[in-house]
Amino acid sequence: MNTSPDNISLQQANEKISQRFITAVYGWMVAALAISGLAAFAVFNSRTLARFIFGSNFTFMGLILAEFALVIILSAGIRKMSFPVAAVSFVIYSIVNGLTLSVVLFAYTRTSVASIFVITALMFGAMSVYGATTKSSLQSAGKYLMMAVIGLVIASLVNIFMRSSSLDWLISFVTVGVFTGLTAYDTQKITQAARYAQDNEDFKKVAIIGALELYLDFVNIFLALLRLFGKRR
Repeated sequence: MNTSPDNISLQQANEKISQRFITAVYGWMVAALAISGLAAFAVFNSRTLARFIFGSNFTFMGLILAEFALVIILSAGIRKMSFPVAAVSFVIYSIVNGLTLSVVLFAYTRTSVASIFVITALMFGAMSVYGATTKSSLQSAGKYLMMAVIGLVIASLVNIFMRSSSLDWLISFVTVGVFTGLTAYDTQKITQAARYAQDNEDFKKVAIIGALELYLDFVNIFLALLRLFGKRR
């Protein structure tokens, strides 16, 4: 069967749009990590900022609540937002999360933070490649992994009062496994969405949501590994 030049051109155009979509997702994710890192180092190197954030439990908890609020707003309300509003919200979330993540720079040595960041990047990259290339559907696994996330949240809340080091170790260990699996699952979702991507504002916003999901996967793996293997100051 002969393929017309018009069909070939259309296929090439769709492939370019799909590639731009995937590039946008990972571009936003990397940008968010960079912004969070800069915000964390800004707090670490500024006594004024550190005193403002950690000098009062009210301020620190306010930032934590702001993070949750921004994630909920982005996840639930992004369809009603314009792309610029969604982009600004994501950047603000990255900054706020960086401010709270600065606590790891005070708690762990720079060598630990740097080495575990590299290990996280390697694990994340490997699972992203797997999620993008595997022929197996990860949808069923994704449902169980999301249930596991809910369990981890409940266990973490319980351990705030129990303060069990053994439970904390178990939570961290399971967190690594769950979010490593979610990295592959989220990557597969993004790869599948890319096939239907269009060059419009809706898919630009979808790229931000995809970046947010991958960002959360990366950060949770990083923090869990740091709790397990990081060397404290």
